[in-house]
Amino acid sequence: MSLPAKPSSDRPRAVIGVSLKMYFGYQRSIDYCRDVATIAFKHAAVVSGDIEVFVLPGLPALPEGARILGAAGVGTGAQDIFWEDEGAYTGEVGGKTVAEIGGRYVEVGHAERRRIFGEDDRVIGLKTAAAYRNGLTPVLCVGELNAGSPEEAIAQCTAEVDAALNRAGSLGRATRTIVAYEPQWAIGAPQPATPGYISAVVRGLDEHLRSLPGQEDSRVIYGGSAGPGLITELDTAVAGLFLGRFAHDPQALKTILDETAARLTAQKAVAA
Repeated sequence: MSLPAKPSSDRPRAVIGVSLKMYFGYQRSIDYCRDVATIAFKHAAVVSGDIEVFVLPGLPALPEGARILGAAGVGTGAQDIFWEDEGAYTGEVGGKTVAEIGGRYVEVGHAERRRIFGEDDRVIGLKTAAAYRNGLTPVLCVGELNAGSPEEAIAQCTAEVDAALNRAGSLGRATRTIVAYEPQWAIGAPQPATPGYISAVVRGLDEHLRSLPGQEDSRVIYGGSAGPGLITELDTAVAGLFLGRFAHDPQALKTILDETAARLTAQKAVAA
């Protein structure tokens, strides 16, 4: 199984992630992974490692999805884990098992987990620690409940990041984190937050995140009704997108990868 190029902080990098949530059954998830692998094999920016791509299918599809996508340099992972690695926890799946079946990422702290399953900062911190402990990159979701000013959003989101990482750091070594900024009021909305708002919040979050111990290579991406066209309007502090239903069409994902590659090319030209 080939893996994406090792992240490097000395060259332009972008991160594009997709969560299939519970929209697809097993076969449709596998078909989607095959379509994404076909796109990734031919995409120069993915092959070179300039764009880090990961897909989070439903757990039953993870082993086969990891096999299909791994060969194309695309990572996979789980949409949730339990905070313990093993034991009498009926129905739960630990990070140790996720890693064993090919997962390299795990989503923690999504607004739906907070709202529907009552997960709080303590639980999210424990799950983040479980991700680090098992060599998984946590995709830590944060976001304010209601629309307000960028300053208010930065304050709330940095508090959520600190709560998770401080708890995780008290239990073991913290490593690279992908923070997905997803304002809760924008999730499932017809339109994302405005590019100016997103850029301002992510710029503040990125500066704070990468100042924390062990987080120099961590990145902040945007989720929340993100789709084709958005990445071209965002500040370079926004490392990429965490996509939901707008990327469930593989061709829409290809469009976003093309836009992201063009953005990286433009950044290189400016830096030259």
